[in-house]
Amino acid sequence: MAETLERTRTRQAAGGSSAPSRAPERAAREDLRRQIGKLERELGELVGSAFPRLGLDCGVGAVGGPRVLATGDLERVRDALALRVGEARAELARQADLEEANRGLLESMIAAPERHRFQIVSNLQIGEPGCGHWHSRPRWGILGMLFGWWRVRVSSGCPLAEGPRPPEPLPS
Repeated sequence: MAETLERTRTRQAAGGSSAPSRAPERAAREDLRRQIGKLERELGELVGSAFPRLGLDCGVGAVGGPRVLATGDLERVRDALALRVGEARAELARQADLEEANRGLLESMIAAPERHRFQIVSNLQIGEPGCGHWHSRPRWGILGMLFGWWRVRVSSGCPLAEGPRPPEPLPS
């Protein structure tokens, strides 16, 4: 092995080459790999920024198993990744618009609860973590409904954990 490497180095130093120059193809492949890496990072950042709310697909499929990809294969991978990044951006923008609209609904619900009777807005709908909800309810049940006494109640959040239950007693 060392003899082969030494012969190759000697030939290259003498100006001879064992294979035709592939510098343009190598540069193109390196550029494509750099672009693919950048798109993969960007897709990962988009998935990370939307993590608890949105389940975006971040997997990168292989092209025919482990091998050195040709320039055409690298271009197809790059184009597919660029398409997925564009779709992820569009989905995040759509989700952000929906959450902003729900925040506006919550603000109007708090300002005038009588106009949003029995409406519920959850933390998930406005892009916040947790189990909380805002409910527009009458103040004193049916009496509050008749007199128009409405209010917005905030739920206490997630239900209490009950913990593990003791085992059932064996029948005797």
